[in-house]
Amino acid sequence: MSEIKVPALGESVTEASVGEWHKKVGDPVKADDLLVELETDKITVEVNADSDGVLEKIVADTGATVAVGDLLGLFKAGAVASPAKADVKQTEEKTSAKNEPQQIIAKSTNMPSPAANKIAKENNIDLGKISGSGKDGRITKGDVLSAGNASVSNNREVEVVKMTKLRQRIAERLKESQNTAAILSTFNEVDMSNIMALRNKYKDKFFEKHDVKLGFMSFFVKAAAVALEEIPGVNAQINGDQIEYHKYCDISIAVGTDKGLVVPVLRNAEKLSFAGVETGILDLAKKARAGKLTMEDLTGGTFSITNGGIYGSLLSTPIINPPQSAILGMHSINERPVVVKGEIKIRPMMYLALSYDHRIVDGKEAVTFLVRIKELLENPERLLFEI
Repeated sequence: MSEIKVPALGESVTEASVGEWHKKVGDPVKADDLLVELETDKITVEVNADSDGVLEKIVADTGATVAVGDLLGLFKAGAVASPAKADVKQTEEKTSAKNEPQQIIAKSTNMPSPAANKIAKENNIDLGKISGSGKDGRITKGDVLSAGNASVSNNREVEVVKMTKLRQRIAERLKESQNTAAILSTFNEVDMSNIMALRNKYKDKFFEKHDVKLGFMSFFVKAAAVALEEIPGVNAQINGDQIEYHKYCDISIAVGTDKGLVVPVLRNAEKLSFAGVETGILDLAKKARAGKLTMEDLTGGTFSITNGGIYGSLLSTPIINPPQSAILGMHSINERPVVVKGEIKIRPMMYLALSYDHRIVDGKEAVTFLVRIKELLENPERLLFEI
């Protein structure tokens, strides 16, 4: 018999919540089979079987909070599932299913008709609470249907679900950001015409050569990297009574997953090509949605970009990802009338938002930073020629 324990969870992470158990007690297990998932405030950790055997006992149920080294369950290596246990389990399930209709009938003060009993069972309706209108007080099909409709119309059910560690941490960090940083936002808009034309012209050849699609995000990442190098305060952070200015651009890219928002980091974005940016973002997004991100993927970003536009957001004020000093918000692209050289034109426009920590970034720097990004995006050839 061997113990299944909570493994090391990563730097500065000491506890986790027990997620889904992928095996039941008595189930046969192959080496490397996934036994259980652990949810930390940053990543999901998979606990796999070391060898073939049988899961003998679950000690920590789903939702339990556990620390590194805690016992999760017991595993018997080399064992095989007992046919007797399987037979007993099947017998219990059959017996339970067989007894269920009788249990419902027993709660009723009047004998239900077969049709009424069937409907009650299928809809989990307690016959004991229904007064029969049939002969000798017999519960009819109509009685059950009426009771079911009343139950639905009076339904005030509330589902209570415990927050995951990731969701708790998101809540803590966002509130920490609001409580600590002096957050201010500035806005601008960008004409996406040139980027869209350039992308449409080269996207097929780009994919053929690099095996990755040319998206809008690479333009924004490259523009942000240029602006961050020109205005270093936006790429800095406060540490005690000191300001740390980063000489590199590790850009955090917000990715929505089923379990919440995660912000993996694209390292040295200033040195990456457009293909390098697109490939890096694609890899991080795949890992995020598969729950495969590591602690290294999530730590050390110097600036963040979030794209609410993929969900249809027209304008928002993103919250800074501490200890960073700024975050750029992208939004949906919408055709709007704009004045171009004295004439009204219909152009694909996007609102941009920059939220920044006013303790470290002045208004002039923030506005200059956002205007620089606007210039680069409206003239993407500047990104290609680095001017």
